[in-house]
Amino acid sequence: MKSDGPDNNLVLDLKEVKLVDRDAVRFLAQSEAEGASLRNCSAFIRQWISQERSAIQRAELKSPEVQQD
Repeated sequence: MKSDGPDNNLVLDLKEVKLVDRDAVRFLAQSEAEGASLRNCSAFIRQWISQERSAIQRAELKSPEVQQD
């Protein structure tokens, strides 16, 4: 997910979101990493996103992508 330019930033309003699963949290973390803004995100979901982002970073450090010639 990439915006077409600096004026086309994606904003996800999570005001009515009360329940998410792990796939949704990964999607939100990835979206935010790619420049999306999360508005009205509950503290519970924000904490889970933070934990998921840390887990992804740890996994990437343990098994870096193999570079091909």
